[in-house]
Amino acid sequence: MQRSLKVADRAKVPAFEVMNILDRVAQLRAQGRDVISLCAGEPNAGAPAAVSQRAAEIHGSGSPMTYTPALGILELRAAIAGHYKHWYDIDVPARNVAVTTGSSGAFMLTFLTAFNAGDKVALARPGYPAYANILRTLGIEVIELDAGPLSRYQPTVALLEAAWQEHGELDGLMLASPANPTGTMVTGAELAELTAWCRARGVRLISDEIYHGIDYPQPGIEARRSVCAWELDTNAIVISSFSKYWGMTGWRLGWSLVPDDMLPTVDALAGNVALCPPAPAQYAALAAFSEVSYAEAEERVAEFARTRAAVLGSIQRLGWGEHAPADGAFYVYADLGEALGTYENSTQYCAALLENAGVAIVPGTDFDPVHGARHVRLSFAAGYDAVTEAIERIVRFQANIEKDD
Repeated sequence: MQRSLKVADRAKVPAFEVMNILDRVAQLRAQGRDVISLCAGEPNAGAPAAVSQRAAEIHGSGSPMTYTPALGILELRAAIAGHYKHWYDIDVPARNVAVTTGSSGAFMLTFLTAFNAGDKVALARPGYPAYANILRTLGIEVIELDAGPLSRYQPTVALLEAAWQEHGELDGLMLASPANPTGTMVTGAELAELTAWCRARGVRLISDEIYHGIDYPQPGIEARRSVCAWELDTNAIVISSFSKYWGMTGWRLGWSLVPDDMLPTVDALAGNVALCPPAPAQYAALAAFSEVSYAEAEERVAEFARTRAAVLGSIQRLGWGEHAPADGAFYVYADLGEALGTYENSTQYCAALLENAGVAIVPGTDFDPVHGARHVRLSFAAGYDAVTEAIERIVRFQANIEKDD
């Protein structure tokens, strides 16, 4: 009797709803519909001009783009190390920088290197779904911390202690600051507490810092740029990317700061998994660290701040309820409150909003399977004009819901 073919159980992760919504956006636009997409965390301006110009020169030169070292070209690793001196005033050896195929590649290499199957890794819920999905695919137990508004949607030592008591010893903590989907950040003091807790208990801290540089200091909150975990402990793993601050999402280029004890394994795995990061992107990305590129990126952050203010100032008009502070990144995560109306959940609400008003936002179930059915995430990375027009459409859409009721 012939055996039937199968799909591995570990590969059966939930689909990322935002990708399904983006597919529907593409279909509606192909039909001639005017759709404003506030789904993806994708800056609308793209790469800095100097990076794009360098890429054009590279591709126009006719030089062959061959494999690079598995952890990236030496020039780029050194430039990234220099970036940490520039922003955080810390000395990062270039050899500890691993250039990867997007931050996603860094997560895969990190999880493979840091944890064995059966290990336990804590992370905040709501959170970026790929963390949990990748970890579970690798046979790692995910311990979700119910980090709601009382903890500003971030993990705390108290939540970690409770998880330790309930689930036993933890092996890792996945931290994101600024976080997706909430945009909330831990302060320097809070990061120090979390880092000290992890160090004392032998827990590996993984710090997702891909939104660093996109923050909005408020009165009473630390005004300095985001704090890097390596300022506090070089046994932590820091993951970052060119995608957000520099707007280079499709270039698929990220990096990690790798502790000494993990370096040989990460190097070997990188060569086996991807051979190397995209070579043209690596050479072009050197221009991201020029003064003109930093200045261009800062202008975009100022535009994000303007758009953020417009969104937060419209929450009452939208009828939405409790929402995350949005300290950084370019998201607003909110309870729909009375705006949910007769819809059973945020998935239905988002589908109706897209079909009837031509505005695409993401249901909270992507980020929180427990409480997310009443929440939505709006990305304001699309720019001020698109976002403010979308707000007007949402207000009209909800006015029609009230009339129907």
